[in-house]
Amino acid sequence: MKALVYRGPGNKVWEEVPDPTVSDPTDAIVKVETTTICGTDLHILKGDVPAVTDGRILGHEAVGTVTEVGPEVREIKVGDRVIVSCVTKCGTCDYCEKGMPSHCQGVGGIGWIFGHLIDGTQAELVRVPFADNGLIKVPEGVSDEQAVMLSDILPTGYEIGVLYGAVKEGDVVAVVGAGPVGLAAIMTAGTKGASKVIAVDGNAFRLEQAKAFGATDAVNIAETQDVTAALKAFSDDGLGVDVAIEAVGIPATFSTALDAIRPGGRVANVGVHGAPVQFPIERDWINNITITTGLVNATTTVDLLGEIEAGHIAPERFATHRFTLDQIMEAYDTFANAVDHDALKVILTAE
Repeated sequence: MKALVYRGPGNKVWEEVPDPTVSDPTDAIVKVETTTICGTDLHILKGDVPAVTDGRILGHEAVGTVTEVGPEVREIKVGDRVIVSCVTKCGTCDYCEKGMPSHCQGVGGIGWIFGHLIDGTQAELVRVPFADNGLIKVPEGVSDEQAVMLSDILPTGYEIGVLYGAVKEGDVVAVVGAGPVGLAAIMTAGTKGASKVIAVDGNAFRLEQAKAFGATDAVNIAETQDVTAALKAFSDDGLGVDVAIEAVGIPATFSTALDAIRPGGRVANVGVHGAPVQFPIERDWINNITITTGLVNATTTVDLLGEIEAGHIAPERFATHRFTLDQIMEAYDTFANAVDHDALKVILTAE
């Protein structure tokens, strides 16, 4: 089969590799029909994730058809159309039983293993460990482009942004960063009854998209002298927003989120940080605030499928560019230069 193979920092190759095989009785093999590229893949290519070694097939998101199952797979059958979850879970360790499979001990202490610790989904075929837990059947009427967003991006924005931020009825929510993860938080915040969802970004295209994704308001940091004051003005009493979701992963955006919340407010950090941030505890110890962090558990996929079927969310809006799998190098160029191409998520299909 063909697959995108990591060959060290800055190097990737679309090349012929051996087909995956069932190596454990709980495995399944999935023919990849739709996949996409994540910002984490770009971090890997920069050398930011040293656990990813030369020869690893990249990718952790896919929709496809099951072609083979191991003898202990009970729920998933050959021919099933499935979502490959970005988080692999054994289902029996303490973390899985506590609803935190992102730290599944049965797969080595971290649930994100595709394209990281084992071969991933940017390939014609992928081996899925613990298939009964890591594959989700796609209902009739849900498209591949909708379903592939449930591998990672939508559960990440929802779980680590909206749920960890404890968004509730009537809350004023600021989402700092209107890239794909921020847009996922914007799309799902309304399902919890947020009264205002403010998108914060410096890119006019992304802010325009944010309105289509459900933002009620937008703050363009390139045109706003005092972003903190602008965000606080959205609260009725001027004290600040109830929840700030940080969806970039740089010190400046973390500071913006922290500065914008009211006493008793919450910062839900979703962005992946590559540099230290400052937390002014000498200022904020008195403010009764909550800061949360996390790696997606992908335990909400079935719930989000229900929201799609009900017409409450439309994750196909993420798809701005489409390629075939053998055009994956071009797709990476587009995604890596997303601002230049007005790209949100690129879709890669087998045909």
